[in-house]
Amino acid sequence: MIKGLHIQHRCKISTIAVNPQHRRNPNSQRHKFDIVDVGSCNAMITRHAKNGKIQDARLVFDNMSERDVVSWTAMVSGYVQNGRIEDARQLFHQMPERNVVSWTAMLSGYVRSGRIEEARCLFEQMPERNIISWNIMLSAYLQKGRLEDAHRLFDIMPERNVVSWNAIVAAYARKGRMETACAFFDEMPERDVYSWTSMVAGYCQSGRLEYARQMFDKMPEKNVVSWNAMLAGYTQNSRIEDARHLFDKMPERDVASWNSIITGYAQCGRVEEARQLFDIMPSRNVVSWTSMITAYAQTEQGEDALKFFSQMLRDRVKPDPTTFTSLLRACTSLAALEEGKQLHEYMIKLGIQLDSFVGSALISMYAKCGLIEDARLMFDIILNRDVVSWNAMIAGYAQHGFGNEALKMFEELQQTGVKPNEVTFIGILSACSHAGLVDEGLHYFNSMYEDYCITPRAEHHACIIDLLGRAGRLEEAKEFVNKATCEPNSSMWGALLGACRIHGNRELGKLAAEQLFKLEPENSGRYTLLSNIYAAEGRWEDVAKVRLMMKDRGLKKLPGCSWTVVKSRVHVFLIGDRSHAESENIYSVLENLEAQMKLVGYKPNTNFVLHDVEEELKQHILSQHSEKLAIAFGLISTPCGATIRIFKNLRVCDDCHTATKFISKIVKREIVVRDGSRFHHFKDGLCSCGDYW
Repeated sequence: MIKGLHIQHRCKISTIAVNPQHRRNPNSQRHKFDIVDVGSCNAMITRHAKNGKIQDARLVFDNMSERDVVSWTAMVSGYVQNGRIEDARQLFHQMPERNVVSWTAMLSGYVRSGRIEEARCLFEQMPERNIISWNIMLSAYLQKGRLEDAHRLFDIMPERNVVSWNAIVAAYARKGRMETACAFFDEMPERDVYSWTSMVAGYCQSGRLEYARQMFDKMPEKNVVSWNAMLAGYTQNSRIEDARHLFDKMPERDVASWNSIITGYAQCGRVEEARQLFDIMPSRNVVSWTSMITAYAQTEQGEDALKFFSQMLRDRVKPDPTTFTSLLRACTSLAALEEGKQLHEYMIKLGIQLDSFVGSALISMYAKCGLIEDARLMFDIILNRDVVSWNAMIAGYAQHGFGNEALKMFEELQQTGVKPNEVTFIGILSACSHAGLVDEGLHYFNSMYEDYCITPRAEHHACIIDLLGRAGRLEEAKEFVNKATCEPNSSMWGALLGACRIHGNRELGKLAAEQLFKLEPENSGRYTLLSNIYAAEGRWEDVAKVRLMMKDRGLKKLPGCSWTVVKSRVHVFLIGDRSHAESENIYSVLENLEAQMKLVGYKPNTNFVLHDVEEELKQHILSQHSEKLAIAFGLISTPCGATIRIFKNLRVCDDCHTATKFISKIVKREIVVRDGSRFHHFKDGLCSCGDYW
């Protein structure tokens, strides 16, 4: 090394810049320089920038005694690659000279950072453009969904290459505008495998699988991405047999191929086959694990989803937001509050942002596990709330019977500019139904089309039938069914039958049941409801006929059950259940509670014992209802003063509802019960439903 030597077209670089040891060693020769040419310096700048060492790149650049346009451009490009667009722009404006590569580097920076208008202004200022500049600007418009602007730019391009054509073809294909995509494809002077694959994917996404397969079969060459596009088309459209046939023929597969076929089986409910494929995968990623977790969650196998997640962590696979969304769905179906909370804590530990996607899953989990206040806290801290977040919160309020809060939430939604959708109105109408807000419900139903151009579906009609039925306006509910703008389905007739059960309207109940027997002949719950209507009137011969009909059709009554979760273990109870290890204590607690309740005015309501037996036996049956057993177990298994949370698969009966009010006052505890349709919060002898459910 020669100190202080200056040579034309060379630069001197302090060894501090190229040798980090000199920074750490105070005895090193601080003024020692390496002499390298400009080209080597430029290469060093590029290398440092690519390795994310932008400060080192800048140190090299600053110590160059001479720089050429390549030096400046390399430094600008380095800033762009490392996301430092302001530094790139500042340096770009300092450049003594620029060439088309410099301009293009800066253009790329604006596009990468999503600053499309600045990119457009710079593009228009460029004294010279090459095909790369044009393609970058084209991709900028497409990146922002500005398809028409991209089309206009494409039309005036002085030259185009296969990248230009592929970009415009793929853009129209992704939008489902296949006729236009096909027209561009046919004009292409040359095509590559990406061109063909874009067309196959476009036809698949549009559901036009026959066209997609024809295009796929014509491809002069295929890569794994092409095969995956066709495979995804089959799986996304539930053609799993075609998908499996194609999968078995694939000359090579990557992890995306395996994930696609596993997801396909999972979406069809064929979880065992999905698991078999998962077990023989040569390699897996987070998507593979999440696909299986989602499969279990969607098929009500929540416990298996949580077990699978434990295995995922043992294999040191880091979960992503989609993983947590599926896991939270599993916790929601299980009412597994503690596991849901643990997942929430783990998300915080991993630094996962509460965007609308994950945040909405948390809202639903907390709301459906009975913690509506926590659900609202989640809603309030979600970043960039969209209609899904609002829908989750509105649905939560609806399920808890907080109709006015749901309506206030809807008004807030409108003020934000977020447009409600069909799901929003299901939540709003359900909230009105549970809270008895009949006029408000009818108003919102009518406003769907008038104000938002949303055509009510059968689900919305069912909400209104339920709304009218709960309010005892059964004839209006029947008329609503008859005048519906859609074909009455099982949810509509089911809502009417449920209302007839509540209000004891035998004739209308029989009419609704007959329609349901045609639509859902295998649904035992419909027969049970009709049988209960007859039993409530003491029409035991009619009860026997319905039960015989069920027997002839091989149907069994769905048993009512209640469960509670204590220390992460689910405890399930049936009526008169004595299988639990704590049965003796449970029945002892119930006996004492019943005695205390009777002292303060409780009278068993035997009208809801739908059996032709003596009054004393009816009272005995009532005392052993599953929710009462679950409450008693909760009392002996949780700390004094703790909230007891009970879950039931059917509608809570009037007697249990009354008894739980008494119990909450006697034991001075809040008892939260989620039955088949809503939550009841019992506290100090009152229920949040106001006895309207």
